[in-house]
Amino acid sequence: MNEALLRSLTPQVLAVLVRRGADFAAAEDAVQDALVEAVRVWPDDEPRDPKGWLVTVAWRRFLDATRADTARRRREDLVEEEPAAAPAIAVDDTLQLYFLCAHPSLTPSSAVALTLRAVGGLTTRQIARAYLVPEATMAQRISRAKRTVSGVRFDRNADVATVLRVLYLVFNEGYSGDVDLVAEAIRLTRQMAAQVDHPEVAGLLALMLLHHARRAARTAPDGSLVPLAEQDRGRWDTRAIAEGVAILQAALARDRLGEFQAQAAIAALHADAPTAEETDWTQIVEWYDELARLTDSPVVRLNRAVAVGEADGPRAGLAALAALDDSLPRHTAVAAYLHERDGDLVRAARLYAEAAHKAPDLAERDHLTRQAARLNTRRPR
Repeated sequence: MNEALLRSLTPQVLAVLVRRGADFAAAEDAVQDALVEAVRVWPDDEPRDPKGWLVTVAWRRFLDATRADTARRRREDLVEEEPAAAPAIAVDDTLQLYFLCAHPSLTPSSAVALTLRAVGGLTTRQIARAYLVPEATMAQRISRAKRTVSGVRFDRNADVATVLRVLYLVFNEGYSGDVDLVAEAIRLTRQMAAQVDHPEVAGLLALMLLHHARRAARTAPDGSLVPLAEQDRGRWDTRAIAEGVAILQAALARDRLGEFQAQAAIAALHADAPTAEETDWTQIVEWYDELARLTDSPVVRLNRAVAVGEADGPRAGLAALAALDDSLPRHTAVAAYLHERDGDLVRAARLYAEAAHKAPDLAERDHLTRQAARLNTRRPR
């Protein structure tokens, strides 16, 4: 059975049910029931029209649940007749569903969490990890968000900035997480760029393309991470880089700078360097200054410390790092790198090992463990 196909169709089927009048929570339950039925039936008899099959089964599950609920008897006249099991209209409502989840009645954090769960296909655990909160806390947040948007229609304005934030987080999780959502995030951002005339939409699309261009070089054949400085730049997708840079330049020319444009400018400077040694770190620090001004994010300041260490030397980078909270994710790994650059291999090895224990995923943990082992073998006996 094609699990990737089921994953890609889930948000589209959910959007069809909502568009037909199902409230969000009931529609999601019905789609989940249809997916369970597909897992049971498709291995022996996969339909010619998978989306139409899922829509028909999910809609019937929704009707059955609605009729069984006496509190919703008033809606029976709207759902009395079931649709025929005909092929579904080839309309992609996924982006529209993103806008529903970014409804103004939700807080931005709840909107992002709900979309990642209902549309992005991420588990509650993955979302909780991204937000650095307990899984139970995130489960409660998502449940409250579902209740809030139940019965909400598509005809109310959503927050474009929240939709962009959701697409960005879906892309990041797909880029480095357990579920590959990168292509879907890029596709939806392209759709949004065609519909919404805003430089930050273009900035996000450029950022995605520039990051995705390096994807083939980010891991070794054994699955281990390859740091940016060590990547084979011949494996980077030059067409995606050229497209991303062109989109970014057009956005920057409008003189309405936002955080995604600033991030894309940093990515473009990395992509433009023929070798790691030729990277224009001075310009990168300047863009991090702009990004910090726009976001006031401690994570941005952490990345800026690395850039300062490259532009002005490791001790300058350590001085910038000292101003930040050492509980920040990856703070210890950055400290290890800068101490290694400064020649303090003993401290760097210890910090790499410490950072490995804090790493959020296995690939990063293995990379940091190898860094510690590499330095330990270089230390004088």
